[in-house]
Amino acid sequence: MSDLDQVGEADGWRCWLCDSPVDPDASVNSDLGPSVDSYAATKGKKGSTGGERLAHRACNTMKGKIAPVVPWADHLLVAEPAPILETVERLTRKGGRELVARCMSEDDALAASAWLLERLTRFAPGVRFDTQINAGGGQYLLMLRAG
Repeated sequence: MSDLDQVGEADGWRCWLCDSPVDPDASVNSDLGPSVDSYAATKGKKGSTGGERLAHRACNTMKGKIAPVVPWADHLLVAEPAPILETVERLTRKGGRELVARCMSEDDALAASAWLLERLTRFAPGVRFDTQINAGGGQYLLMLRAG
């Protein structure tokens, strides 16, 4: 099994950037073909270890030209969602926790929490995240913590 196959299997053949399926049989020269993106799992820390994640070739290439945006799913009912990429980078570098979204119901907050944690398994493999939901003021605050 090649490195590409191992990374693809680990990521469920989904692109870490756009969260769309990646065809394992597509040519690696095709825009929608699979590619392996390397990253520093603990950027800036001594003894940092690298990791690999799956991306479409076009998504991987474009992130070098423009700052990548990891979108929240359209089906989630969240207000003021935090930018996922910047939040994850800050939390892995500095630790702590951050408010990532406000929800009108506990069910919406639970759905957003489950989606975000699953999404982060591909986005930042090797980094453990957890969420906390705080009720207050007629809304539910979704907090993300790396640790």
